[in-house]
Amino acid sequence: MTGKNNKIPFNEDNYTHNINRNNERKLDRRGFMKTLVGAAGVFAVSSLPWGAIAAKELTGLSDKKYPKHKITDVSALPVGDAVDFAFPGEHDSAILIRLSENKYVAYQNACTHLRCPVFWKKDDGEMLCPCHHGKFDVKTGEPIAGPPRRPLPEIYVKVENGAVYAVGVKRYEA
Repeated sequence: MTGKNNKIPFNEDNYTHNINRNNERKLDRRGFMKTLVGAAGVFAVSSLPWGAIAAKELTGLSDKKYPKHKITDVSALPVGDAVDFAFPGEHDSAILIRLSENKYVAYQNACTHLRCPVFWKKDDGEMLCPCHHGKFDVKTGEPIAGPPRRPLPEIYVKVENGAVYAVGVKRYEA
């Protein structure tokens, strides 16, 4: 049983004799585009839950709850002095300043320009970033000099039973 070419044992002249070309699926440009759009649609639908969660977080619709964190005792912080602490996480540096007998302010103390630490200069009554001479208003956290353009993130504080606690972080609109 030899074919026309005397080298293969069947009547075909090429090695594609076993492919059934009549039922082969053809993928032209239109078919390719439909497949591409379908795959993009599946991807978009599968990412919707994550996108909704991210949008909710970014727009501030979900109020993040932070555990109450003791910063210091009221008696340990004289008026005009400051104390460093970590909040909301153990690696998030912050500063608490006692402005008057009953007025406390707290901010995350990484400069909003290049994340250098911000220091309280008691004698001058100002918050200073030594890297590029940025200054922040101690009452609001707003930048008043230097390259920073955004305020320091404010930390909500509460005085209870002779101690000062950090209880939350203010959300800023972009």
